[in-house]
Amino acid sequence: MEATQSWQAAHTGVALYDCTPWGRIQVTDSDRLAFLHNQSTNEFKLLKPGQGCDTVIVNSTARTLDLVTAYATEDAVILLVSPQKRDFLLKWLDRYIFFGDKVKLTDITAVTAAFSLIGPQSSSLLTELGVETSTLGRYGDHLLCELAGMPVRVALGSGLALPGYTLLTDAEHASNLNDRLIAAGAVSLDETEWQQLRLHQGRPQADAELTEDYNPLEAGLWHTISFNKGCYIGQETIARLNTYQGVKQQLWGIQLSTLVAVGTAITQEGNKIGILTSAILTPEGPFGLGYVKTKAGGAGLAVEIGDATGELVEVPFLTRGIAPA
Repeated sequence: MEATQSWQAAHTGVALYDCTPWGRIQVTDSDRLAFLHNQSTNEFKLLKPGQGCDTVIVNSTARTLDLVTAYATEDAVILLVSPQKRDFLLKWLDRYIFFGDKVKLTDITAVTAAFSLIGPQSSSLLTELGVETSTLGRYGDHLLCELAGMPVRVALGSGLALPGYTLLTDAEHASNLNDRLIAAGAVSLDETEWQQLRLHQGRPQADAELTEDYNPLEAGLWHTISFNKGCYIGQETIARLNTYQGVKQQLWGIQLSTLVAVGTAITQEGNKIGILTSAILTPEGPFGLGYVKTKAGGAGLAVEIGDATGELVEVPFLTRGIAPA
């Protein structure tokens, strides 16, 4: 499979992915930061307006529900969630709002739009459109600006390990913003092309790599976890796994000889050591993601998956065994 224009753009230029179908939940009122601090893995109480982070919503036994990106503004936190998890998370979070909590959840998906700019030329493209991004110093930092006469919130981070930005705007501006970015040189990505990038980068997806069968440490999401923030839902399990090095399986990229069905067992010398969770044909060959027992080995390990052979490879989105300060 030859590299497509969009694949090349994501790696050498600018690609544009319309993630408007993803969910957007707005959390408001005075207890919003404390509430989100208690409901997910990352540190929220220290989050300032104009800052953001990735976090994982987990259940009481630290099983993954969704990988979420949060953006703090002066009076709200905007959560960018997986499209198939929007309704579930609204109900999940609402059940933990107790009497006296000053927290309000609002589904703003229908009245907003979201785009990801992906690629090393993203900053230059935004500069050409009059958006100065030099003040955005770390992942999740964001600012509200005017782009071609439209109000747009521009956040550092493409949603992948590739450089780029996430753009949020009102739904009424979505079509114009898309057209303006394309006219400036961005190359549009369709859903299949996004999935190719997602797998090759190693970003886990809800209902595939992120299910109640796995925890965030197994999913390679150490960078979304604060080990110093104190109590939150699932904290005891995560702390115990970290302290006692109890991560028994890990998510890996898998270079495949040929495509095989998701759910196929990963084996070594006839013994099952894991399971394939995603697979797709990319411009660099068939590629998958899968969980493999930690004791079986890591990068470079040769495995069999059904009729295919494979090799475990590191993928840039994932982090392993690194407890952030």
